[in-house]
Amino acid sequence: MNKLKLYGFNNLTKSLSFNIYDICYAKNRSHRQEYIDYIDEEYNANRLTNILTEVTKIIGANILNIAYQDYDPQGASVTMLIAEGQPSPTEAPQTETPGPLPETVVGHLDKSHITVHTYPESHPENGLSTFRADIDVSTCGVISPLKALNYLIHCFDSDIVTIDYRVRGFTRDINGTKHFIDHEINSVQSYLTADTINRYQLIDVNVYQENIFHTKMLLKDFNLDDYLFGSGLCDFSQEERIAIEAQVRNEMLEIFYGRNFAKLPTTSE
Repeated sequence: MNKLKLYGFNNLTKSLSFNIYDICYAKNRSHRQEYIDYIDEEYNANRLTNILTEVTKIIGANILNIAYQDYDPQGASVTMLIAEGQPSPTEAPQTETPGPLPETVVGHLDKSHITVHTYPESHPENGLSTFRADIDVSTCGVISPLKALNYLIHCFDSDIVTIDYRVRGFTRDINGTKHFIDHEINSVQSYLTADTINRYQLIDVNVYQENIFHTKMLLKDFNLDDYLFGSGLCDFSQEERIAIEAQVRNEMLEIFYGRNFAKLPTTSE
């Protein structure tokens, strides 16, 4: 798509929303509480603020205001008001292209917002514990939230990611013609790096005429030891390992597909 010559400010709103999930099996109440405590410490308001600050640098914006809160007994929230930054003469123009990974972050925000809310939880009987982070990056002007995709996915290194991208409103060109999108996009997957695509099973549900793009991601590789919190494989019999793996996989699939499947027996049943 050729670069639009606009009349005034670009009034299109580009919104990128994530639901990010981490899943584990915690053998007993003590381990489940330790998991909640670990998540609360690992993703406290201060750490989340640092992550979102890097996001603003990646997409090229200025921070206007920050509000953050750690909750009792668990969870945290951060909200940033942001605005389009002024690029330097040597800075490349903004485009909807894949952004960097965490180890290669470079970057600077002003009229939109970024929010994150965390929801750690555990089940009192079946040993499953989950961590969900909801992230919204909404921008106006030429800055694009798509640049933050890969950074955020790798920051949380999660088992399941659900992504919604939507372009709202319209902007006018110098001839007065309305434009309801200012860039070409067929799928959110186009803005993911190759290593991200290779790690996940991906499904798209897009509504092109409404400029709505939905992608779901499920981690391909499964190593049970990676999903045990407070315990190791040696703490379980082969029969218990099979039952726990079935529980964890079932939990992942239910979240990925958004519906409940048949109840599986727990290791205590």
